[in-house]
Amino acid sequence: MSQVIALTALVITVSAGASGFWEPVQSCREDQSALTYSRPKGTCSAPPPLRITASRLVDSLPLDEVKDNFVRTVKRCIFSQSQPTPLKGAVHLAAVSKDVLEDIMDLDESVILNTDFVQFLSGARLFPGSIPLAHRYGGHQFGHWAGQLGDGRAHLLGEYTNRKGERWELQLKGSGKTPYSRSGDGRAVLRSSVREFLCSEAMHFLNVPTSRALSLVVSEEAVWRDQFYNGSVKRERGAVVLRLAPSWFRIGSLEILAKAGELDVLRTLLNFVIKQHFAVIKPNDPNKYVTFFSVVVNETARMIAKWMSVGFAHGVCNTDNFSLLSITIDYGPFGFMETYNPNFVPNSSDDEGRYSIGAQANVGLFNLQKLLEALHPVLSPDQREQAEHILREYPQIYHRRFHELFKGKLGLLGNEEDDAYLIAFLLKIMEDSGADFTMTFRQLSEVTLLQLQNNSITQAMWALWDLSSHEYFSDWVSLYLQRLRSQSGDSDEHRQRRMRAVNPRYVLRNWMAESAIRKAENNDFSEVELLQQILTKPFVKQERPESAGYSSRPPAWASQLRVSCSS
Repeated sequence: MSQVIALTALVITVSAGASGFWEPVQSCREDQSALTYSRPKGTCSAPPPLRITASRLVDSLPLDEVKDNFVRTVKRCIFSQSQPTPLKGAVHLAAVSKDVLEDIMDLDESVILNTDFVQFLSGARLFPGSIPLAHRYGGHQFGHWAGQLGDGRAHLLGEYTNRKGERWELQLKGSGKTPYSRSGDGRAVLRSSVREFLCSEAMHFLNVPTSRALSLVVSEEAVWRDQFYNGSVKRERGAVVLRLAPSWFRIGSLEILAKAGELDVLRTLLNFVIKQHFAVIKPNDPNKYVTFFSVVVNETARMIAKWMSVGFAHGVCNTDNFSLLSITIDYGPFGFMETYNPNFVPNSSDDEGRYSIGAQANVGLFNLQKLLEALHPVLSPDQREQAEHILREYPQIYHRRFHELFKGKLGLLGNEEDDAYLIAFLLKIMEDSGADFTMTFRQLSEVTLLQLQNNSITQAMWALWDLSSHEYFSDWVSLYLQRLRSQSGDSDEHRQRRMRAVNPRYVLRNWMAESAIRKAENNDFSEVELLQQILTKPFVKQERPESAGYSSRPPAWASQLRVSCSS
């Protein structure tokens, strides 16, 4: 085996009862040939050089006075202490993000050969310094207040500060019941965990603000799910993702405190979030809550515009899934749009299309309105008026950022009065012709202006070929060429280079994820590995994904795929 391990292909099987974390340090590189049973030759049990802490959270924020781990209504706290429940039987380290492991966690790749390290990634054991916590929050779900929600199957382990001074909160998802589990079993299934692991990392490399994922651990534990809520309950496999974010606080974190009238706790949490994550705001500024709201409004608009620029639909834009730091979190029934359709709805549970891709900006406005309502009790009448004015600016902020991003996708420099029309014209003929969103922009990045001018587009450029069938395509091309020729000092080569840098060739299409999931269900994680690797370079043409058809026309069966909130 090569000295450099393909991290995401590695499968290590470990018994839930493995021990020896504090045995003497051994080399983890002696022999890497047998990695599929408990304590194979070449694995080690030396402690990884990692220590996390929860002291800042537990010392600064109120904890649930009830220590027992049973489902209940929780009051006057931010967190409940809750121990993860180990997965039953052997667990398998199916995938690891090399970028997160080395660049965020400061760990060498050899640590994954540590059998006990897998226990930490699965929740069977706790990292030194960890105090596992479940977060209390509420939320508006599909437009309606849902009351107490909270981390029903997630455990915040603590924080890690890396060598660059970045602070990351580590959270296990699928790690067992908490006081917020409601009627759930505290587990996550393999299919949804593969999707979350892959998309968290894919979005990062698409330059979209997002949580990250370190690892995917799978088990043989039976988890029963009615995937499409049609009465067909099936046995699936349990899995755990270790995910990271600078903070897991969300709009619903504040909403539940305001709804409960716990204004002292609300102020405590707001002051904590501002101090730790909004360095531009002075803690003693009497207008700090308005400034905080202004930043969240601006950054939420930018985040959603970025989603739109890569054709990403979140699927469940509830207030409990919207981060206060305006990063993408909680990957569930998401989808990357294939044929351009503003009404694209990735979530089969969303019967009314509330969270269609074209509605995301308006949903962002709704969620920010709910954030403002949560802030009302701590704002003066004058501050409320200021905040209302800020919120009214949201549509302009969003449209301005959307415009900038799509100008970049078309290689446009400077500002011209008709740029918005040029963008809208293109999107309209894409919608009419059913052109593929990702590959239309990518192939515009690769086609020469001479080819466009002569309409010499071949079927190899399949997305542009589809688009060229539209009766107004040549009219749009004429306007586009005229606009590009007005850019003094520019060249076709420079335009192509700029456009290729912002128009991905590969995104995590649902059919690609589904193909990987089907193999993973049979303990073949090769396509999970392939996707994780190629999606770290989505803007670069690569041999392996080309051979796999990841930039080709989607297979016919892709149109029949459905994803739901069941996970």
